[in-house]
Order: sequence, then C-alpha cells, then structure tokens
Amino acid sequence: MSKGNINVSVENIFPLIKKFLYSDHEIFLRELVSNATDATTKLKHLISIGEAQTELGDAKIEISIDKKAKTLTIKDQGLGMTMEEVEKYINQIAFSGAEEFLEKYKDGKNDTGVIGHFGLGFYSAFMVAKQVEIFTKSYKDEPAAHWICDGSPEYTLVEHDKSDRGTEIVLHIADDSKEFLEEGKIRGLLNKYNRFNQIPIKFGTKKINDPNHEPKTITDKDGKETTEPRKQIEVDDIINNTNPAWTKKPADLEDEDYKNFYRELYPMQFEESLFHIHLNVDYPFNLTGILFFPKLTQNLDMQKDKIQLYQNQVFVTDNVEGIVPDFLQMLKGVIDSPDIPLNVSRSYLQADGAVKKISGYITKKVGDKLSSLFKENREDFEKKWNDIKVIIEYGMLSEDKFYDKAKSFALYPTVDNTYFTFDELIEKTKDSQTDKDGNHILLYAANKNAQHSYIEAAKAKGYEVLLLDSPIISHLMQKLETSGDGKVKFSRVDADHIDNLIKKDDTVISKLSDEEKEKLKPIIEAAVPSQTYTVQLESLDSNAFPFMITVPEFMRRMKEMSATGGGMFGMGSLPDMYNLVVNTNHELVSNILNTTDETEQKRLISQAFDLAKLSQNLLHGEELTNFIKRSYELIK
Repeated sequence: MSKGNINVSVENIFPLIKKFLYSDHEIFLRELVSNATDATTKLKHLISIGEAQTELGDAKIEISIDKKAKTLTIKDQGLGMTMEEVEKYINQIAFSGAEEFLEKYKDGKNDTGVIGHFGLGFYSAFMVAKQVEIFTKSYKDEPAAHWICDGSPEYTLVEHDKSDRGTEIVLHIADDSKEFLEEGKIRGLLNKYNRFNQIPIKFGTKKINDPNHEPKTITDKDGKETTEPRKQIEVDDIINNTNPAWTKKPADLEDEDYKNFYRELYPMQFEESLFHIHLNVDYPFNLTGILFFPKLTQNLDMQKDKIQLYQNQVFVTDNVEGIVPDFLQMLKGVIDSPDIPLNVSRSYLQADGAVKKISGYITKKVGDKLSSLFKENREDFEKKWNDIKVIIEYGMLSEDKFYDKAKSFALYPTVDNTYFTFDELIEKTKDSQTDKDGNHILLYAANKNAQHSYIEAAKAKGYEVLLLDSPIISHLMQKLETSGDGKVKFSRVDADHIDNLIKKDDTVISKLSDEEKEKLKPIIEAAVPSQTYTVQLESLDSNAFPFMITVPEFMRRMKEMSATGGGMFGMGSLPDMYNLVVNTNHELVSNILNTTDETEQKRLISQAFDLAKLSQNLLHGEELTNFIKRSYELIK
C-alpha cells in the first residue's frame, strides 16, 4: 500500500477543474469512454504485432449504474495498468499540463474545451464525482492495482485481487450531479458522443426473440390451431455501431448503404438527401467522412441537423466553424479526423494549419463532385438545381477558388425552364441583348407570376429572361458584373420599360410636344404620392401600357442585398421607391391631357395608376376595394 500526493503545485486543483474546464459537465463520460477505447485498441495492436501474449476475446466497454451505491462504472477489457503505470500515468503524466492549464484558465476568461489539450481527460471525472476509484489489471503478468482519490491531491494506491484484464473506473457521484445516475441521461450521452465508437459499448441488457427457438403450432381438442409465444432471451444491449459507413471504402458501399447511413445519422429527417460526397484522404492529413446535400428551402437559416465532427469515431462537436467552409455548413453528414484534438478551443481551430488545409480540401472535393455530377448527367443536375443553388451561390460569393470551379456548372434557369451555364448564356444572348453602348444586358425575373407582363414584353422582343429567385442572387449578380470586362449587366425585367432596359439605336418619337409634356407632368404628379413615386414621361411604342411602375435596378438591388446582410445600408433602412413611367404615345395619356373635366381627369389617372400598381402586386386593402368599386362603375 502507498499513499502520496499528486504531483501538482497548486493546492486542490479539482475544484478548478470542475469550475473551469467545461460549462457542461456531461463531457466527462465521453472522456472516460474514449480512454477505455484507446486502451482496447492499443491492446489489439500489441496483440497483432506479437507484443502482447494474450487473446483479445470479445472485448467491449461496459457502462453500469448502481443507484443504491450512487456509482457510475466504466469498465474495459483493454491494456490495463500495473501499480507502476498507475503511479506514472495517473499521478504524474495526467497532471503534466496542470500548471499551464491554471495559468491560462484560472480566470475563466479563455475559451473552454481543453481537457484533451492538457492531458487532463481522466480527471474530468471529478466534475461529477466526489470520489473516484480505479481497479486495473495489466495484460502483463503483474498484480492488479486499486487507486482511490476523493478530489484532493492525496491518493491511495494498493494491490488488488482483480483477476480479469482491463480497467474499471468507479465514480461515486456527487450530490449536485445525481442526474448522472439516471439511465435515460447516460443513454442519451452515449448516443450523443459514442454511438459510432470503435469498440462495442454495453449498457445493460435487452430481450430479443430466441433465434434458435421456432414456435410450435398447437391444435386443441376442438381442432383450433394456436401458435405458442416466441421464446425470448436476454442479451447485452450494445448501443453503438462500431463500423459506420464513413469508415468503409466507397467501392464497398452501394447507394442504399449511404441512404441507410443518412437515416441513421438523422432519424427525424424524413426527406432523402439529394446526393453524397465521400471524403477519404491520408496525406498531408488524415480525414474521412461523408457529406450529404439536403433539400434546402429558400430560407438561409442553418438547419438543426448539422455536420458532426468526430475524432476516431468519437463525437467532438457539431460546431464545425473553421473546419468546414461557411457555405458548406448547410450540408449534413460526418467528418472524422485524428489530426483534430478531441478537445480544442475555437481559437485553436481557427489558427491551426492542419484545420485550414482540411477546409481547403473539403471545398475542392465538393467542387470536384459537383462538376462530375454536372458532366455525367446534366439533366439530373438541372432537376436538383433549385435544391442546391443557395449552397453553390453562397460558395461562389465566399470562396474564390470555388467560384472559379463553379462557373462551369452553376446554372441560370430561364422562365421557360431552360438552363444555361454563364458562358452558354453569354453566347446565346450576346447578339440580341447588347445595347447601343455595347453593354450586354441579362434580363431576369424574381417571380414569374408577379412580373408576367414585363416578362411577356421582353419575350416579344426575342429576349431570354432568367428566373433568379434565391435570397442571395443580388450579391452574386454584383460579383459576376464586376469580375468580367464590366460590360455584362443584370437588369430585372420590371426595372424599366423593355426598350429602356436594352436601348437600341432607333428612338421612338413622342406624339406630345415638349409644351404638352410640361403641362401633363404636374397633373399626374399631383395625383400620385410624390414621396414614393417619381413620374417619368417616356416616348414608348403606342402598344405599350399607358402607365407602368418600375423599380430602379440599383435601389432595388441594394435593398435586397441589405436584407441578406450586405450592401451599403443597414437592414430595412432603404425606403420603397418606384418610378411611374407614363407612355406619352398612348391614346389614354392624350385623353388625360386633353380632357377639360377635372373629375374625369383624376378618375382616368387613378384607374391607370391602380392598374399599374396591380401589375406589380402593389394594390392592397382600401385602395384595392376602391379600385374594384370604380371598375364596376365603368362597366355598368
């Protein structure tokens, strides 16, 4: 028997561990199960190279609760430790980083999540336990050891009669941590952190139908047949999948395997993923994983089912900022890398060189996969475009290397459901949609129904009209316009009359003289809200509408960009501003000018103005009611 003090220069470090290491004490279970896993996998390796003369057997990790004794036990069948090794690894090495830890974290201001970084994993047990016991028997032919510590630097280490190989850690749960004696709580933690653990984890037992028992059919005296109940047997309840899909080679997996794994990861996700990307690299870092493209809504909010980061099949976090590029955090799936410490602070991740390489690799791999899908089956890629476009557009905005790659497969659909790449679009429209100043105008709509009349006017001219309706498209258009020669411009079809959007050499002569225009303009301005509408008199085709409401491209785009976190203005700070384009060549406009009845003049302006607002879905409430009443009066 020996007693001693743990090699730490600060009196009673355990309260500091409990207070500062983690805000959430549940992490202790992950740490202890991870240690048990390491002990088992290391023994397996030693056996494979002939260094350990023993049989691994059906090695597993057992978790058990004794409510009466108020203990939680984690037991493995791994390497075990000798008395000397307990002294070395528990009392010395495990605390080698203690002073550095205290220096950095005693004020509680730094990022947390550092147990593994300082080698303090085992001692996380004291976050929930008032006393911890270790019973351990090495695979070597040496006596077992029993170590006891009550949370002070003092410990007791004695020989023990334990005969089976491995380590058993018994936590005497503190009064303020009694929730860790509840089966539901522990099962939930094991499912969160260890459901893909490399070593089987037993947590209690369960009953299953006996596979060796075939129920007999019994016939009673009346000839009625009944089947005897199935016999059930009790088996270990193994709560984890030790061989998840990402640990296998892609060549060994079918599409159904990936679908099943997606359901396993996200059992409450009822829609299938669109496609997957299997990650597998061993140089210059180790990384495996599977990423899934989910069906996305127009909503840019992050999904609740996030990418999960693992280290050697042990869950670390689903906050993958710094490891996965921002635009890919809308994906789902798993990334596993032993090169990322099990416990790290966010600042560590952001500064780590290996992590930055991982991020770059993932971006490249996703770009390559999307390019491959586009080339192999463009028709299928087009069908999926609406579900993946937000991710790709966000990537083009945020990652220059991805932008360069994505230009070859990013699609621009038209209102007629034709899809073009950017180069195809430029080639298709360069002759017809280049204005007199050499600007190449790409027309688009955001809503086919709301902008129908404007779309039809553009199509009547033989122009292509794109349907661009994602929430970040304004930002991408800005980048596309500035990344070329500056001659390509995007204009929404309702930004002006079509003849003004793509100005050609020929001009339409106004039927009204300059004097008549000067007389007309104040009449119309007096009848419309000047704070919202700017009146423009235009010489348009006589078949064009008399009044047309347009939204200046610059103002509308700035408003959209500010609403999605960009542009020069704060969100919601831009007022609604419209142009009221008055066609001086339309017969109705001449009638408005020439009528001598002021009441009739106002009625004509109101009716034409309301029709223009109706075409832009701007007529609501009382204004709409009055318009309907007025319209019925006209057809009496």
